[in-house]
Amino acid sequence: MTGDRPLRFYDNRQKYLTFVTTCDEKWRVAERAARELSTLKPAPPALRLFDAGVGDGTVLANLMSAMHADFPTVPFYVVGKEISLEDVRLTLEKLPDRFVEHPQTVVVLTNLHYSESPWLRPNTEAKQARMVHKTVSLEGSSSYGFGEQLRGLDDFLAEHWKVERSEKTGNPLYVTPTALVLHRADHAFALSDVLPDPDEPRADFDLVIASQPWRSRTDAEFKVKRILCPLSRALRSGGVLLGIQSSGNDPGIDIIESIWPGEQPFPVGRHELLEALHRELGDNARSFDLLALSDDDSLLQYRMHTLPAEIGEGIGTSTLFAAWNAAVYVAQIENERVEQATIDGRYIEATAQVLRDREGLWFNDETFVVRRL
Repeated sequence: MTGDRPLRFYDNRQKYLTFVTTCDEKWRVAERAARELSTLKPAPPALRLFDAGVGDGTVLANLMSAMHADFPTVPFYVVGKEISLEDVRLTLEKLPDRFVEHPQTVVVLTNLHYSESPWLRPNTEAKQARMVHKTVSLEGSSSYGFGEQLRGLDDFLAEHWKVERSEKTGNPLYVTPTALVLHRADHAFALSDVLPDPDEPRADFDLVIASQPWRSRTDAEFKVKRILCPLSRALRSGGVLLGIQSSGNDPGIDIIESIWPGEQPFPVGRHELLEALHRELGDNARSFDLLALSDDDSLLQYRMHTLPAEIGEGIGTSTLFAAWNAAVYVAQIENERVEQATIDGRYIEATAQVLRDREGLWFNDETFVVRRL
C-alpha cells in the first residue's frame, strides 16, 4: 500500500523492462501458445486471436509469425488489450514486418477492460458515447513505410491512452475508451468482412492468450469474475483460451524466501481458478472443457539469460542485480520492501547464494486450457 492506495507493482517500468530483456519468458510463452495453433479450425472470414495483455508486443509478434507459418493464406483478425501507453508504442514497433509477411491482417489495439475489449464495446451507454474508434489504412508495402506511419500515431496515442487511478483498487483506468484499427490499404477489399464494425460488436475468438493478466495475490473469485469468465465467453465454438500464471517452486522463490521467510506470492493455483470459473459459468459450464492439465504438461519454465562463466564464486554485480530484479518482479514484492532489502544489502549474498546453489536462475509458470465446445 502507498498511503491508502494499493500498490501496482507491474506499473514499475524499470523493473518490467529489465525483466523482459534479461529473461526469456516472452519467447517461452509465444512458443507455448503456438502449440495451440494445431488444435484450431478457424472459420471464414478470419482466424481470430485475442491477446489479453499485449505488454511490449514480443509474445504477440512471435505468435503472429507462427500463425503465418501454420495458416499462410488465412486472413488474421488480432485484438490486443493494453492500457499502458509505453507498451502500445513498443508493440507498434514490432508490427511493420507482420503486415509485410502476412498482408491480410487486421490488428486492433484497445485500452478497454477485460469484460469489454473482446467485443470492442464499453459496458455502459455513457462510455459507448465517448468511444473513439480510429481506423488507419497503411499505405505502401514496405516495412519501413509501415513503421513511419505507425510512429506518426504518437500524438493520437498520447491523447487517447491517458489513464486515471481507481481510488478503490489502485488499478489504472482508461480516460477515453479507444480502439485503434490497423490494416493495409491495398488489402482493404479482401478484409472488408474482417474489419470490426462498431455497430455490430463480435468476439468469437479462435484463440485467447491470458498470460499473467492479474495480480497474483488477488483471490480466485475476482480473477474469474473480472477476467477469466469474460475471456472464456469471448471464445467461438472450438476456440481455446490458454491461461498462464506464475507457480513458484523454483530458484526465484528461493531468493524471495531467503529475504522474506514464509512469503507466498502465488496463493491461487490453476485448479482453484478453474473450480471458481466452473461456478461462475453456472449452467453454461457444460459448454466448456476446463483443463488443468497434468503437472508436467502444465509446466512452462523460463530462464534468466546468463553465460556459463557468469555463475561462479565471483558473480558480477549486473548479473546479481538482474536476478534480484527478476525474482522480486515475478513475486510482485512491494517497492517499500524491495527498497529496504536493497538498502541493508541482504539481497546481494542471498541472490548470489541461490545462483551458485542452483547453477542459474529460472522460474516456473503453470498453464491451463479452457476450450469452448
